[in-house]
Amino acid sequence: MPLIEQLNEDMKQAMKNKEKEKLAVIRMVKASLQNETIKLGKNNLSEDEDLAVLSRELKQRKDSLQEFKSAGRDDLVRKLETEINVIEAYMPHQLTEEELEAVVTSTIQEVNATSKKDMGKVMNTIMPKVKGKADGARINKLVQKHLNA
Repeated sequence: MPLIEQLNEDMKQAMKNKEKEKLAVIRMVKASLQNETIKLGKNNLSEDEDLAVLSRELKQRKDSLQEFKSAGRDDLVRKLETEINVIEAYMPHQLTEEELEAVVTSTIQEVNATSKKDMGKVMNTIMPKVKGKADGARINKLVQKHLNA
C-alpha cells in the first residue's frame, strides 16, 4: 500500500481512537509529503521520495530532541519522542549494528579504501545501499572506526 494511503488509513484510525498526538504527527507527515509532491510538480511520489521526506522529518525531530534535552525541556522531549516513534513506524526496518558493520566493511573493501582520505568515496558508495535503513551519523562513525584501524 502506498505511504499516503497508509497515512490516510492510520489517520482515520487515530481519529476513531482519539489519539490526538498520533493524529497531529500523521497530519504533519502528510503535509510534508504533499508539499514535496507540489515542489517536484508530480502527482505521486516514488517510494524513494517518500522515504526521503520521512527521513528528513525524522532527522529534524532527532536534532531538536538533542537540543531540548540539553536545555532541560522535558515537556518538549516527551512530545518529540512520541513524534519520532510515530514516524519510525513508517520507516523501513532499521539495520542492526552487526548488519551495518557488515555493509561498511564490505563497502570499504569494494572501493579499496585504506585511509580517512577515502571517507567520501566510501560514504558515497554506502549511502544508496542503506538508504532509510540506517542513520547517516551511525554510518559515519563506523566508517571512521574502520578506516582508523
